[in-house]
Amino acid sequence: MKVTELRTPLGEEILSLRAGDRVTLSGTVYTARDEAHLRMQEGGIPFDPRGAVVYHCGPVVAGDRIVAAGPTTSARMDALTGFLLDAGVRGIIGKGGMGKGVVELLRGRAVYLAFTGGCAALAASRMRLQGVYFPELGMAEAVWAIELDRLPLVVGIDAHGNDLFGRVWDEAKAQCRGRFHSSSGITP
Repeated sequence: MKVTELRTPLGEEILSLRAGDRVTLSGTVYTARDEAHLRMQEGGIPFDPRGAVVYHCGPVVAGDRIVAAGPTTSARMDALTGFLLDAGVRGIIGKGGMGKGVVELLRGRAVYLAFTGGCAALAASRMRLQGVYFPELGMAEAVWAIELDRLPLVVGIDAHGNDLFGRVWDEAKAQCRGRFHSSSGITP
């Protein structure tokens, strides 16, 4: 299977990617979870967002090194994503996908790249710490600038509206339809 090598800042090349494609990513990315998104939304983005990639992650940092950097559940940032895309962010890395509203916001301009949860040490082995913004938010919520070296990822949502996570969810609901009774309290 072909693997596309990407480097930040991202440009128009991401528009040719399709959900399910395997990629590696090199270059600078910026971590951001809930508090960092809120801080940036209120006070401005501390890095150049044009072509940038935001990684939904709260890394474990010891001194000047990243010890672990597993992805955070991205759907938590659904309502906090639009302003970053409007500012020019071209890629988001996380786990679990994002809502249908974000799928539409990505259309024609950005991609969602999935990294496997539970692989925090693998991620850290492909990273070098560059700096930090908003350190007062604490280790997990600060925005860390990280240099990646070929981090392996899968295109989870492409710029054409194709969504691996949404497709799996829809297929699971279809397979479960009719298998549950309303008395069980479980609905597909």
